[in-house]
Amino acid sequence: MKTILLIIFILLKFLIIIVPALIAVAYLTLIERKILSAIQIRRGPNVVGFGLLQPLADGLKFFLKETIIPIKSNKGLFFFAPLLFLVLSFCSWSVIPFDSLTLVNANLGILFYLALSSLSVYGIILAGWSSNSRYAFLGSLRSAAQMISYEVVLGLLILTVAALSQSFNLRELVVNQNLCFYFFALIPIFLIYFVAVLAETNRTPFDLPEAEAELVAGYNVEYASIPFAFYFIAEYCNMILWSDLTIYLFFGGWGNFYFFKLIAMLILFSWIRATLPRYRWDQLMVLTWRIFLPFTLCAVCLLFLVLNFSSSIDISYVTDIPPDLEERFRMLWEIYGESTHTDYETLLAVYELLLKKRGLL
Repeated sequence: MKTILLIIFILLKFLIIIVPALIAVAYLTLIERKILSAIQIRRGPNVVGFGLLQPLADGLKFFLKETIIPIKSNKGLFFFAPLLFLVLSFCSWSVIPFDSLTLVNANLGILFYLALSSLSVYGIILAGWSSNSRYAFLGSLRSAAQMISYEVVLGLLILTVAALSQSFNLRELVVNQNLCFYFFALIPIFLIYFVAVLAETNRTPFDLPEAEAELVAGYNVEYASIPFAFYFIAEYCNMILWSDLTIYLFFGGWGNFYFFKLIAMLILFSWIRATLPRYRWDQLMVLTWRIFLPFTLCAVCLLFLVLNFSSSIDISYVTDIPPDLEERFRMLWEIYGESTHTDYETLLAVYELLLKKRGLL
């Protein structure tokens, strides 16, 4: 009975996270189309419910269209590929904390997220191969090469942030930015990270897998109706996920105008789409392997040297906690601290946040 209740509880938490994500994906398409129309000096969606019901009409259209299956395709993998891509995108939300709400509070949450992001390459490769179409297969090869190349850079960049925070846990990452956002200390790292995220999510100016003039739409050229909707939803869901992760890594996570920061990141994605032209394939590869990767390796080495040097200096965490409460906390930490496997300064910062949240400071 307890096992059944636990499974129901986990499913409810999953739905609480996924349902708002699906609604956000639906209206992100409307916001993006409105931004593009404003930049291009046109009206954009304004008919169905004055434009507000346009995402619902688009979703209904996808589910009412006929599902076309290529005759010589591998039908099992043809339907499995978009499902895999969508499920991996949804599973990535499990390690994203929203204040006290999270599905899995993993100590290696960032690595788990990167692992799921890497697995999504299989959903694209299988789509191109199972379609038995040269255009789709060429698009999937381009996308896989692009995603793998920029994941190398992204992994190293996220490693620098994790090294600065001394943790792969997203909650601890947020707590450690209580005094100062990592963005101000890692501005060059953030700029390269953001460009790599654009390439990882196949967004303009790195949307080569979907180059309409060359590949007739890329790896999903043979898809229609619900399978195409799966790719569409997963693509925009990944855009929200990476924007959310960017806020956790560089801008302090939840609190401090969280939704304003998230919307600003998503608007930036759309603004870049309307502004910049598409890169050539050779320029894309030169950018990551000859420019970003050497710079990122140098940045990682420099940061580890700085951290090793600073670890030899005694730096104490300054708090607003009264001395008597801090002394009580120190006594408790001396008794139970080893069982938490967390250093004193991090737990003290969490304690300070809890006191401020309850209005005791």
